[in-house]
Amino acid sequence: MNKKDNQVLKQLIKKHFLQKKTIDLKNSTNKLSLAEPPFDWEEVYEALNSMLEMKTTMGRKVKEFERMFATYIGVKHALMVNSGSSANLIALSILANHSLGSMKIDSEDEIITPAVTWSTTVFPMKNIGAKPVFVDVNENTFSIDPEKIEKAITKKTKAIMVVHLLGYPCEMDKIRKIAKKYNLYLIEDSCEALGAKYKNKKVGSIGDLATFSFFASHHITTMEGGMLVTNNSKFYEIGKSLRAHGWTRDKKDRKKIEKKYPKINPNFLFENIGYNLRPTEVQGAFGIHQIKKLDKLVNKRIVNAKKLKNKLNIYSKYLKFHPEENNIKNSNMVFPITVIKNKFFTKEQLIKHLEKNNIDTRPVMTGNIIEHPVMKNIKFKQGSTLKNSQYIADNSFLIGNHHLITSKTLDYVTNCVSNFIEKKLESRN
Repeated sequence: MNKKDNQVLKQLIKKHFLQKKTIDLKNSTNKLSLAEPPFDWEEVYEALNSMLEMKTTMGRKVKEFERMFATYIGVKHALMVNSGSSANLIALSILANHSLGSMKIDSEDEIITPAVTWSTTVFPMKNIGAKPVFVDVNENTFSIDPEKIEKAITKKTKAIMVVHLLGYPCEMDKIRKIAKKYNLYLIEDSCEALGAKYKNKKVGSIGDLATFSFFASHHITTMEGGMLVTNNSKFYEIGKSLRAHGWTRDKKDRKKIEKKYPKINPNFLFENIGYNLRPTEVQGAFGIHQIKKLDKLVNKRIVNAKKLKNKLNIYSKYLKFHPEENNIKNSNMVFPITVIKNKFFTKEQLIKHLEKNNIDTRPVMTGNIIEHPVMKNIKFKQGSTLKNSQYIADNSFLIGNHHLITSKTLDYVTNCVSNFIEKKLESRN
């Protein structure tokens, strides 16, 4: 494409995105969705350039996004993959890799993790032959309870995999201390918590490995996509091989390995049982623009959540929200609401009312995951009572929180909740 045509294309894309989407919840055709993709014209233009140049396979733009992302989190290495779920699979596969010798996670070894989670935090544990050990979470924050972790440790425990659920950081000082005491790997599933901080440290910079997701509903998006981060250079080198077929092509020590196998073409020399979880250059093109907008997008969610809490706190007898704490920055991927058991209304009634009034809802991720039928196919242990996990599954739900939500939208939501509760209170008096 010549320079003139390129400029015309850019202007057409910019013009299209100037038509900003608005949310009018009084119009029955509109809804407050759970999420809205936050990309703009820059991402689309960058992606189209890659396609027009016929450079769509993982390349320069992916590497640039990896570099920018590692700098943002404050770690040495970042490895982009095709989803957050794949990032979890790579993370656990690294820890099960033969090159770690006696330090690797073996079949039937145990990994402690919360029962309120997402499915693809758990499934990779089965993929590597390990056994998930589910422990309870804090009723208020939905984060794994450190006391329950320590009580669940056995001789078979090899790792702790925490989940910074919905953007709320776990108590990482306590958890890291436990991991160090028992010589356990610590993995941070940060897929829902990009931009969150625990005591001024970004989530993902504290454990041995961490994962992130760039799905369309998350803080930034590359359409599909994920990232693995680590300060451990050996883990990073293993990850590069596992991401791309298990070959040695991208490894730093490839020349050393090639000398041992001179008869094999060095571009097709396989050292690991790997996968093809590579991202595309189009995803990298999105990422290099999205990362620049991340803090602004996160701050918008924080402001939204504070406004919702401030307006709905008058119903603290009936509704409960995530607490505000000085030592954490909650990146508020969505907005959780817990209905406190009362004689006036139930969670189901409130959800029905919100849905009827164009406000989308969903459960808190998987709820208590051991309730799902898939768990019949996975060997697992219950490392503690799951009282709080079940309470959250039974009494909590989520509504949307994203960059397109305006003050007018927030007023609509809070008025909708308020009108519902007031009518229920009146009907019982």
